[in-house]
Amino acid sequence: MSDLQLPGWELLRRGKVREVYASGDQALLVASDRLSAFDCVLPDPIPGKGSVLTALSAFWFQRLDFVPNHFITVDPKAFPADLRNFAAELSGRATLVRRTKPLPVECIVRGYLAGAAWEEYRERGTVGGHEVPRGLREASKLPQPLFTPTTKATSGHDEPITWEQCRSLLGDDLAHQVREESLEVYDHGRAHAERAGVIIADTKLEFGLVDDELLLIDECLTPDSSRFWPADQWEPGMHPPSFDKQFVRDWLLQSGWNRQPPAPHLPPDIIAQTAAKYREAYERLALGRRPA
Repeated sequence: MSDLQLPGWELLRRGKVREVYASGDQALLVASDRLSAFDCVLPDPIPGKGSVLTALSAFWFQRLDFVPNHFITVDPKAFPADLRNFAAELSGRATLVRRTKPLPVECIVRGYLAGAAWEEYRERGTVGGHEVPRGLREASKLPQPLFTPTTKATSGHDEPITWEQCRSLLGDDLAHQVREESLEVYDHGRAHAERAGVIIADTKLEFGLVDDELLLIDECLTPDSSRFWPADQWEPGMHPPSFDKQFVRDWLLQSGWNRQPPAPHLPPDIIAQTAAKYREAYERLALGRRPA
């Protein structure tokens, strides 16, 4: 989807997968079907992906309202009047939110050994600098969820930072608040997902400020920001199947791509399977549906 021209709304940025517009104290997040992997936007969109991210984030923001967040509505009929003429383009893809000043950290919470956490554990026996028990295997459940923040890079890769660096960037009080709320969101999200037969192995959360009020922002517990596994196919020591873009990452790694742009085209069957995985994640988590 190309950039929309929304009179009266400034295009703040065009990210890897969404556009962000702003007007006054409100912002509009418009999710596309683009998919990024290894910090590279792939040439092939995933049909329906933007709608899944929008609907699932809306579900979580309304469910997890014990943590203040930026969500206002995804209903185009409730959007400001100057957006009403664009209802067809925005329906199912746009989220109206409070405009915030994003914090310069990404808040990663890990409950299982996977991805970069597994690589660090194999090399150093730690996860995000935290000491964890020896003898764990890939996909093992950690004794307790760990807060492992990173930088928030405008280009290139986000880099892991220590808790001390996080406190230096945010200030002591704000860093503690961000950590506590991140762990609380993950804990409640994980409990709900388990009832739906889904494991949330890890997730990335973002926060912003309106004056001195801290708000959960961006997206929340989606297949783009989280690692989802089917609970009935999880076993420590294995690489579990996923409901998220890890499926595409795995294919890209097996293809021999060197992770440098341009990314290769995805085969039609990989595109179709990825779209189905995103839909299944939404249906399980938000609608309580499980495969027959």
